[in-house]
Amino acid sequence: MSGIGKITRPRARAALVTAALAATCGSVATGVAPAAACLTAPVAVRPTASVATAYVINQGDNTVTPINTTTNTAGPPVKVGQSPDAIAITPNGATAYIANSGSRSVTPIKTATNTAGKPISVGHTPVAVAITPNGATAYVVNKNSNTVTPINTATNKAGAAIGTGVVPDAIAITPNGATAYVADWSVNTVTPVNTANNTPGPTIKVGQQPTVIAITP
Repeated sequence: MSGIGKITRPRARAALVTAALAATCGSVATGVAPAAACLTAPVAVRPTASVATAYVINQGDNTVTPINTTTNTAGPPVKVGQSPDAIAITPNGATAYIANSGSRSVTPIKTATNTAGKPISVGHTPVAVAITPNGATAYVVNKNSNTVTPINTATNKAGAAIGTGVVPDAIAITPNGATAYVADWSVNTVTPVNTANNTPGPTIKVGQQPTVIAITP
């Protein structure tokens, strides 16, 4: 791999990013949107019949803090992998998936008990996660591997990595679940991935350093 594939740049973390993705990422809009959770900002909200829980990534101490949104009180932190960088929650609210950019892994958290499961190995520097609207597959962007890893959410097993452009940095999935769009930061393209067979299509040329994607409902 050429040196450009190993670029690491500071990632913007702001409420603006969360708001921009809310239309297609159910976890940041308390599950109202029809599409699944998919965000690069380090906060997600799990809705339940009685109370919603906000999950906050704490990159400095490798934990996730659950917050009861009724009382605005924080629960005990949940230990995850090194340098957690992104989170997505399944549409049924049962599992939160944490991308650990420093340990090449994803940590599943059972939201009913706030317990972490066995880490799932993915590629180098996972920085974004998106989950299909049916909740069946989580797609993890591996920034320094130039790939996306699909994870079967029923088994928490990773599938074969899918090639993208150089330095993929963001992902969003269409509301019908048919296509995942991956922003390739270093080469100014977007790679569409057919989720039925996990194959990439021809890249789409965009502007310089694409870093966020949102899809209309």
